[in-house]
Amino acid sequence: MKSAVVLFALVAISECLIKVPLIKRNMASNMASKMNLHENNKRKYQPRVRLNPRLASNTNVPMTYDPLLTYYGVISIGTPHQSFKVLFDTGSSDLWVPSINCSSPACNAHAKFNSSASSTFKSSSQSFSIQYYTGSMTGVEGYDTIQLGDLYVENQAFGLSTYEDSFLEYVPWDGIMGLAYPQQAVETGRTFLTNMFDQGKNPQNMFSIYLSNSEEGSMIIFGGIDPIYFTGGIQWIPVLQTTGYWQIAVTSITINGNTVACSGGCQAVVDSGTALIVGPAKDVGNLNGWVGAYTDQDGNVILRCDNIDVMPDIVFNINGYSFSLPPSAYVYTNGDSCTTGLEMAPGPWTLGEVFMRQFYTVFDISNNLVGLASAV
Repeated sequence: MKSAVVLFALVAISECLIKVPLIKRNMASNMASKMNLHENNKRKYQPRVRLNPRLASNTNVPMTYDPLLTYYGVISIGTPHQSFKVLFDTGSSDLWVPSINCSSPACNAHAKFNSSASSTFKSSSQSFSIQYYTGSMTGVEGYDTIQLGDLYVENQAFGLSTYEDSFLEYVPWDGIMGLAYPQQAVETGRTFLTNMFDQGKNPQNMFSIYLSNSEEGSMIIFGGIDPIYFTGGIQWIPVLQTTGYWQIAVTSITINGNTVACSGGCQAVVDSGTALIVGPAKDVGNLNGWVGAYTDQDGNVILRCDNIDVMPDIVFNINGYSFSLPPSAYVYTNGDSCTTGLEMAPGPWTLGEVFMRQFYTVFDISNNLVGLASAV
């Protein structure tokens, strides 16, 4: 009876959701030719490289899959609307887009916001700067109306970049919408999630993300849960710190019942702005060894593609639940070569898109919980 009640509640929630058609933007081949992208420079667009080291309306926002980088969607800013592709990033808290006053090559390669063309724009004397590990971006703050589908959030603080380092030139999105906790924000105004809740636009104070393996079908859902994107139940995991990232406790990482990483427990950030699963060098090296990967003379992790069918699952044991990644989830194939979607970096583990493609992920702000369910 309890499961029937829960299912009924989920169906009722999903019927209230506003659907927005998906937009296809497959830029992978163009990105590769522009950047000459290869394994050695891939890290520059990855998680911890990107994060700032300071450490009753519902809507779905269409997202696009880019095999080389990430998923992103479209928002509108101002009156009349000016559209921007943004990275919906649970690993940061700030919203920013390029300004028309920015002449950096990175800004010139993307859409720019023209504040003088918006009748609802309010200027601010507050400046901001975000230092990334591969460079920086600086700008000024402003306030305007943000639109996602049929949802409007008024008087929203956002950044207008006036300078961007070159590493941002080739990303397929124009800006970033941060969806981590507000204490992580660099900007002084209320974050998008806080403002949306305060204005009654997200009464459940949650959002969820479904990442498809294909170019179409991915979705971020503000305001609730949609059961069409997952099977079985949602397993709820407490957030460890409510002053930063969506960080959870992991008991262990196992293969065939053997603990091969995170021995004695570790912490992990659930991060939609990261392509790979990232962890300490020793643990990631151990995982790669267990699945049959080796490092070549150039430092690239290599797998034999003909071994994929016999590779083991990687199991993340979290809060009493087991979340298994089959080889089809953690192996990347590029022509005749294969590699793992695992990256070495200091700090806590990061469960990026490699993990999130397997699990529909719910971010419950009011209750400080992350929910995971098997994605369809």
